[in-house]
Amino acid sequence: MTSPKIEKINGISFVASRDSISEKHIKPVVDLNANYAAIMPFGFIKNLQHPEIIYNTDRQWFGETGEGVKQYVEALKKQQIKVMIKPQIWVWRGEFTGFIKMNSEEEWQELEKAYENFILDFAKVAKEVNAEMLCIGTELENFVAYRPKFWTQLIKKTRAIYKGKLTYAANWNEFTKTPFWSDLDYVGIDAYFPVSNLKTPTEADCLKGWNLHLPDIKNVQQTSKKPILFTEFGYRSFDFSGEKPWTTGNYEATPNLEAQTNTTKALFETFWKEDWFAGGFVWKWFHNYEQSGGAKDNMFTPQNKPAEEIIRQYYKN
Repeated sequence: MTSPKIEKINGISFVASRDSISEKHIKPVVDLNANYAAIMPFGFIKNLQHPEIIYNTDRQWFGETGEGVKQYVEALKKQQIKVMIKPQIWVWRGEFTGFIKMNSEEEWQELEKAYENFILDFAKVAKEVNAEMLCIGTELENFVAYRPKFWTQLIKKTRAIYKGKLTYAANWNEFTKTPFWSDLDYVGIDAYFPVSNLKTPTEADCLKGWNLHLPDIKNVQQTSKKPILFTEFGYRSFDFSGEKPWTTGNYEATPNLEAQTNTTKALFETFWKEDWFAGGFVWKWFHNYEQSGGAKDNMFTPQNKPAEEIIRQYYKN
């Protein structure tokens, strides 16, 4: 007797905007054959050593607040799109969240209290809107490494409020060290693994590149006995897109749509057919579809680029 086929999470990371969203903004998501969207409210930290988290203020964009999250989720659910709420931290000037580290026990405790409030407030929102999944953190390597007991307790407190699925979004070079996978429902990975150092890698080049990372991914899956979920995945449409896929600068770079297409296809070919792989959320998707992406864009979004059609075809199956 064969086990029932698990429906893949064919997701998009839906970027918050200043405004509410409507069916018009969600139709391109439906047309992509996506069945899930990650909604990302933000909390702000002044610097890497600062324990205070500012969130849910009237100075933020609507989509980044609790009220905005509710509106986005309700609009998406009307179109049968399931939701992961993924609260994220933004450090001033865009410094990497994995480097957040306090200088004293007192400051660590202050950060823990602030972060617990941040996540539990959005756990209440997730419960209220009946979101299918909640992500309890994104790329917080130092915070996890220095305060592992806090995270175990946070998971328990979150589950006391919210009964849906839980994950954590570990960076691609962090997930093997994350200590609490067995307490969650998915091993979440932001999948910016380097797969090729070529200017325009072919799909075959990138498939070879994935062979370097597959043993670690499979090992964590087998040890935790939890499915792998790519909480973020995607590539920029510029030269060397597979070399350091996490790169966010170099805004003047010449677009290279072929590089994005080939890296994207190789990721799908490597993972989407595997039973232990739950799916993922492409980075990233903007509400104003007509103005997003396109042939002159060198950023992550696949919108209005050949990579969009690749995603559409894999999400269809």
